[in-house]
Amino acid sequence: MMKILNLRTILLGIVLFSFNFVSFGQKLASGPQVLTFHSDVDDTEQPYGLYLPKNYNAKKKYPLVVMLHGAGSNHRLALRRVFGKSNAEGESDVEASRYFPEWKDVDYIVISSFARGTMGYQGVAEKDVMDMVADAKKRFSIDENRTYLTGLSMGGGGTMWIGLSYPDMWAAIAPVCPAPPGGTLELVPNAINFPVYFFQGDADPAVKVDSTRKWVQRFKDAGVQVEYTEYPGVKHDSWVNAYKDEFIFDWFAKFKRNPYPDHVRFAATQYKHNKSYWVTLDEFTPGTTALIDAKFTTKNRLEISTKGLKTFTLNLTDHPSFKSKSPLELVINGQTIRAEAGATLTLTQSGDAWAVNTLNTLASAKKRGAEGPMSEAIADRHVYVYGTGGSPSQDELAKRRAEAQKAMEWSTYRGDFLGRVMVFPRLLSDKEVRPSDIESSNLILFGTKETNSLIEKYSDKLPVSLKAAAEGYGLAYVFPVDNRYILVNSGLPWWTLSDNPNAPTRQNTPAPMNVLGRFQDFVLFKGTINNVVSGGRFNNDWTLPNTEVDKMKASGVVVFK
Repeated sequence: MMKILNLRTILLGIVLFSFNFVSFGQKLASGPQVLTFHSDVDDTEQPYGLYLPKNYNAKKKYPLVVMLHGAGSNHRLALRRVFGKSNAEGESDVEASRYFPEWKDVDYIVISSFARGTMGYQGVAEKDVMDMVADAKKRFSIDENRTYLTGLSMGGGGTMWIGLSYPDMWAAIAPVCPAPPGGTLELVPNAINFPVYFFQGDADPAVKVDSTRKWVQRFKDAGVQVEYTEYPGVKHDSWVNAYKDEFIFDWFAKFKRNPYPDHVRFAATQYKHNKSYWVTLDEFTPGTTALIDAKFTTKNRLEISTKGLKTFTLNLTDHPSFKSKSPLELVINGQTIRAEAGATLTLTQSGDAWAVNTLNTLASAKKRGAEGPMSEAIADRHVYVYGTGGSPSQDELAKRRAEAQKAMEWSTYRGDFLGRVMVFPRLLSDKEVRPSDIESSNLILFGTKETNSLIEKYSDKLPVSLKAAAEGYGLAYVFPVDNRYILVNSGLPWWTLSDNPNAPTRQNTPAPMNVLGRFQDFVLFKGTINNVVSGGRFNNDWTLPNTEVDKMKASGVVVFK
């Protein structure tokens, strides 16, 4: 019996020792390092830089700084840059990426995204940034009201785009020599509740000083709290000055987010970016700008103005200016509405009149995750599928595969500076697609219902098709089916280019994922994408506009459902 007890005691001791050893081994060291999160876009582990302050204590809430790198850079260099650490004399970026130098400790958690390399900060890269932030929040104790965003060059533009697309996340943002993407201008009003600090060199040949000056003025005109520092004689490295001596952390420390501002002004062009603080934009036309300006003038009284907006929701739970037991008075575009007590209220416009939408019904079929345009189909998890139908020869089957593979190859080498876009979606034949793929992924389908069994499978739900005998035409469109996007490309591929030197290319090589952003929900073209027969967005009920139906009919190559 004693032997058994001793054995049990020994085994228990081993287990406890092992547990303590594993726990100790899993504890992250302070300072700069690299972590990863799992991306469901392509089932890869995506790296991001992390700075963990000394003596990190999980019982304490820490401020978070999110740092976005510029073109030709990466997460490791970005982490160095935000702490004011440039390359050593004569050191290349490749060499500087191999190690982290010592720097002064700050009481912040800092994360820096890789975001697939150099592809801007929309689409997959935007999702990566948000996934990185979510991963950091799961791992560490982060103060939601002291979360900050900064970045340089391409990352400065990303700071503007992500900062304005998710305005209720940030206490302050700081774009450095920013190169913002298209669509940023419409979102400037969204910065009404946080300060913005711009940095720029006046001799910058890549991001012109006049451009940044205009952005500064636009923000000022919108009533945003703006600071601006311009460095005389500085070229495209103003981040050296901007981040010197950990300055940015001292500036960020001045600001905290107010999660319940009395005034919300919010513009959106996509349902994927339709919420700010206590306001959600429920119904508008994607691709156009919907705007709301909502302000408490006293307890339970709001004045609201809207533009391009049909339905919105107010969620006033825990708002200090809302008394849950008292009715609300809303003045919307001059119309007064009195509503019974309730923290959540949806309002819909019919004609010129607004009314409480007690059933929360929406007329539009377009919504978050089902709004288009075509580029949204490849902004999340997706697979490329070529068809095997019609008894193709081996040469024909190889041709079909090669065409779909061309679209799938995001990681084409673009030279030493731009490198590769590190996105790795899968390529399958229609026979290889599994039920789990259909359930979890957007489908990029090549061919027609005669050649691709998945196009045939969904043909009764798809609005149009290209005639099998059509020669010299290409048809591409996105359509929502069963909570996913289906993108169909029949005939010529959507990236078919002519010898036009101004056609969309990168490093003289057509990039299908870039060309797709040139279009909206659908396009029918003849010969090349420079000769568009019909194109644009589906109506809000996912029907084709009559004018575009007429153009497609006149072509004689399209069949309508």
